[in-house]
This record gives sequence, C-alpha cells and structure tokens, in this order.
Amino acid sequence: MTQGPDNTALKKRHRTLAAWCFVLVVTMVGAAYAAVPLYRLFCQVTGFDGTPRIATSVPSVVLDKTIIVRFDGNVAPGLPWKFEPVQNTVEAKIGESMLVFYRATNTSDKPVKGSATFNVFPEIAAVYFNKVQCFCFTEQVLEPGQSIEFPVSFFVDPEIVHDKDARKVTHITLSYTFHAVPGSVAAKAGDKSG
Repeated sequence: MTQGPDNTALKKRHRTLAAWCFVLVVTMVGAAYAAVPLYRLFCQVTGFDGTPRIATSVPSVVLDKTIIVRFDGNVAPGLPWKFEPVQNTVEAKIGESMLVFYRATNTSDKPVKGSATFNVFPEIAAVYFNKVQCFCFTEQVLEPGQSIEFPVSFFVDPEIVHDKDARKVTHITLSYTFHAVPGSVAAKAGDKSG
C-alpha cells in the first residue's frame, strides 16, 4: 500500500502539532517552577502583598513625623518553638533607623532548624517599610532549650509622606511566622537516640 500526498501531509501536520504540544507542556512546567521565585522577587521589589523591601543603606533625611510600629511573632504548627517580639511597639520617626529584637526558644529536646516568613500591614505601607538587617534572610538552628534574640534593623522611607494614600498610615505591623525547615523536625523527632 502506498501513501498518497494527503496521508504524508496529514502525518506532517500531526508531527508539527505534537511538537507544538511538547513545547507548550515544557513551557508550562517551566513556568510552574519559576512562579514562586518570580512572585517572591516581584513582592520584594514592589512591596506587594505586605512584603517589606530590603535596603542597603538608611536615608539621610529624618522627618519630625512619627509612626507607631507594632511587632507580631508566630510559630507555625509543627515547630516546637516559642517566638515573640522583645518589645511590642516602638514610635519611630520617619526615616530613622531603628533596631528591635525578637526572641525564639526551642522548647523541644532536639536541635531544630526554622526559617521565618514576614509581612507588613497595612499593605499600602509595605513598599515604604525597609529592612536593613533581618534574621529572616537565613535559616536558624536552635539547640534543645536554647533561647536567642534576633535583631531587626529597619526604617520607614520618608517617601511615604508623598503617597496620597500611604501618608495617612499611623500604625504599621511587622509580623513574622517561623516555620520548621522541611525534614529538620521530622528527622529529629524520629531519632530515639537522645
């Protein structure tokens, strides 16, 4: 049986369609893997979704206007830590560099590794809330019963007074939640040698 010109053209179209489908699937899988890091980068650059910005230097201008900054600390289920701010609020001049501390205590009898996520509320102020130093940039390991104080250095950007919506903000809340690093608690909890 010989193949006619229509049959050859049909097979060529099927191969082309299959190639395009393969490219589409590879593109979608790649986009799925890149979505989280790209979203995180977008939030850090824009302050979207309450994500504070990371600054390398403090402003040279400090305004007489003040803002109350509240601090909140939480622990996700599965992490045997106690975590809280050392002080609940500070009154900061806009543009002034501030240093505050959070305290974490490992309440288990095993070393445990945790990492923190954070956000700022109200979201409109997140783009103006800049952290210079923060424990949330690295994973933290606490030994059994160990307590440690983590520093947070921040400032509120003076540009906030030029934003018609954000300049009305009088209170900002910086909230952290510590999570167990995947595998660190389960592996230690399953170890009966201690």
